[in-house]
Amino acid sequence: MTSDVSKSPRDTGRSRTTATRVLAASLALTATTFGVAGCDSAAAGTLEGSRLELPVAGGTAVVDTASLAVNARTASGRELVLSGPAGDGGLGKPGPVTQTGDGASWSYPAKGLKVTASSERGRLRIKLRADRDGSVTWPVTGTDRAASALQLPRGEGLDVPVRDAFWNAGAEKGGLAGSTVDMGEGLALPLWGYSMGGTGGSGGGAGVSYLTPTDIGTSLRFASTGGRLRATAAHAFDAGEGTRDYEVSFALTDGNPVAPAADYRSYLAQRGQLGSLRQKIRQNPANGKLLGAFHAYVWGDARIASGVGRLKQLGVDRMWLGYDAGPGPMNAAAVRAAKKAGYLVGPYDTFANGQDPKKADSPTSVWPGRVYPDFCIRKADGTPEGGFGDRGCYLSSRAFEQAEPHKHYLADRTRTMVANGADSYFLDVDATGEVFRDYGKGHEMTKAEDRQARLARMRRLSENLVLGSESAQPWANQVLAYDHGSGTPAADGLWKLEKDRKTWGGYYPEKAPGAFFKPVRLPAALAKAMYDPKYRAPLYETALHGSLVNAERWELSYEKLPAQKTTRALLAMLYNTPLNYVLDGPTLEKNGPELAKLQKYFSPLHRAAGTEQLTSFRWLTGDRGVQRTVFGDGALTVTANFGSRAHDGLPGGCVDAKLRTDKEPRRLCPAQLKATATG
Repeated sequence: MTSDVSKSPRDTGRSRTTATRVLAASLALTATTFGVAGCDSAAAGTLEGSRLELPVAGGTAVVDTASLAVNARTASGRELVLSGPAGDGGLGKPGPVTQTGDGASWSYPAKGLKVTASSERGRLRIKLRADRDGSVTWPVTGTDRAASALQLPRGEGLDVPVRDAFWNAGAEKGGLAGSTVDMGEGLALPLWGYSMGGTGGSGGGAGVSYLTPTDIGTSLRFASTGGRLRATAAHAFDAGEGTRDYEVSFALTDGNPVAPAADYRSYLAQRGQLGSLRQKIRQNPANGKLLGAFHAYVWGDARIASGVGRLKQLGVDRMWLGYDAGPGPMNAAAVRAAKKAGYLVGPYDTFANGQDPKKADSPTSVWPGRVYPDFCIRKADGTPEGGFGDRGCYLSSRAFEQAEPHKHYLADRTRTMVANGADSYFLDVDATGEVFRDYGKGHEMTKAEDRQARLARMRRLSENLVLGSESAQPWANQVLAYDHGSGTPAADGLWKLEKDRKTWGGYYPEKAPGAFFKPVRLPAALAKAMYDPKYRAPLYETALHGSLVNAERWELSYEKLPAQKTTRALLAMLYNTPLNYVLDGPTLEKNGPELAKLQKYFSPLHRAAGTEQLTSFRWLTGDRGVQRTVFGDGALTVTANFGSRAHDGLPGGCVDAKLRTDKEPRRLCPAQLKATATG
C-alpha cells in the first residue's frame, strides 16, 4: 500500500489568506493521493435516457435515475459498482429528469421523494427530500464482485475483508452479519467504505467512500451474501424528528483502508467544521498539557498530594488525572500538587442524569429545586426516559439551556466542581451519539436540537477548562480537547460481559472498585473483534487527529485486560494516542514504574505529533502484522510489529518511532518493561 493521507487542511497559526491557500493545496493533494474530494469546481453532467453521468475526482459517476443504482468509471477505465438499486420494493416510476448547472433533479412520486444529484468538490452528492414520512433503503453497497474489504468506524476503526469467515458470522459469534447499527449512535464517524480488489489498497487499487451527513435517522445493516459482507443503508423520513432530508456523498478512492476517513476530514475542513488542537491551545494554554500525557482516574491514596508526588517521583512528566465525585473531590492540596507537576486534573461529571435527591446513589445526579423531575426527558406517551441503569431519568439539555440564563444550574454546578482549582473537566455522555427526542411540555426537542443544546453548554465549558467527554462524535470535535472512548472498537459482547459483575467486578470497594481494577480475560471472539490488529485501521485518527486527543474507554484501563497489553501499547504508539489507567495506592506502587517507562517513551512523540494530521497508514507485510503511520510532513514515523517474527530488524511485539530530528529510531518492547521497570 503506497498511498498517503492528505496534508493538514488547516494551519490556523497563519493569516487567513495563507490558510486558504494551504487548505486548497491540501485538498488537491487529497484528490491526487487517494482519489477523493479534490477542489474541483462544480461541473455539469450529461444525461442519456435514465443514465446520468457526473464528473468526480478520479473518474466519472453514473447514476441510474430509474433506480438510484450508482456505478463509476475510474480514470484508468475500471468499472465499479458503488450502489445497487434502492431496495425494499424500489422507488416506483421516476418523474421527468431536469438538468441543472451541476447535475440533475427528478422525483419518485410514489414515494414522495425529490432527488438532486450533483458533482461537488470531486464527490458525487445525492440528496433526497421527502414530502411525507417513510423510509428508503439505499445505498446498497458491497455488491461489486471486486469488493475486497469493508471499512467501518466502530470506535477507532476496522478494515474487514469481506470474505472473512469471522465477520460473516452473526453478532452472537462476534461477527457483523444480521446486525444493524445506527449511524448517529453506533459509529464513531458517519461513514463507511469499501476497497476493491487486492488487500484493501496494496497499491494501484480502487475504493469508495460513503459519507452520510444526515446521520440522524440513518442506519447501516450488514448481511452475508454468498459468504461476502454487504452493507446497506436505510433512512427514516420523519417530519417530527426533522429528518425529511437524506444525503449521501460518494467519493472514489485508491482503496487505502483509511481513505474514507481522509475524505471525511477534507469534507469537514471544507465546511469549516474541523477543529484544531493548536488553536485550542492558543485559546487556553492549559490544553497544551494534554500533549505527552497519559490519562488516569485516581482512587484512594492515588488522589492525594503524596500520590501525585509519587507519579512525579517516578519521572512521569505529563498526566491527565480525573476523579469520581463519589468519595468526594480531590482536595485543593492534591490539585495544587498535580498542577505543580505539570499535570491536568479534573472531575468526572454528568449533566444527563437526575434522581430523587432523597434516594440518589450519586452526587452528580442530585440537582436543586425541581430539576428532577421537571427536566426529565419525556417519551411520546409522557413517561420519563429512564436514566443510567434505569436509575432516575435522562435530563433534557433544552430544559437546562432555557433555564440557564436565570437559574444558572449548570454554571453553579461547574463552579462547585472546580472550586478546588481543577483545570480540566470530563463531562460524561454529552458528546456521544446517543441523543434524544423530548416530548416534555415546555422543553420539546428533536435529536438534532439535543445535539445543539449539548454543543452550546460544552462550548461554554471549553472557554476556561480543558474539556473532555465520552466517545466524542465528530460534531463535537470543535469544542472538545480530548475524549475517552472513541479509541475502543466496542463489540456488543462487551456490554454483556460488563453486566456480569462476578466476572467483570462491581462498584466496590469504594477506593478500588472491581469494575475498574479487577483484571479480566476477554472471550476469544470478543478479543478478536476488538483488538486483533489485522482488522484494525486508524479511521478516527485519520479524520480527527490534531483536532482532539482520543483515548480508550475509562473502564478499560491498560491493566484491565492483561492479555491485550502489548497490542494496546503498540496501537497507542502507532496511532499517537495516550494510554488510559485507573490508579489507587497499591496499583500506583505496583504498576507505576511500568507506566512511567511507557509514558517516557510516548511523551516526546505526542508532543511532536499530537497537533499533526495522520498523513499515512500502511501495512508492510501481507499478513498485516507490521504496520506504519506517518504524522504531519514526516514529523513522526511509527512502525509497529504485532507479529512474533522480526521484520527488517524490528522484533515482534516491538515498535520503532522516529522523529524528524532523530538519526535513529526509538524502540519500545512493552512486554519487556514489567521486568525492567522494577529492576
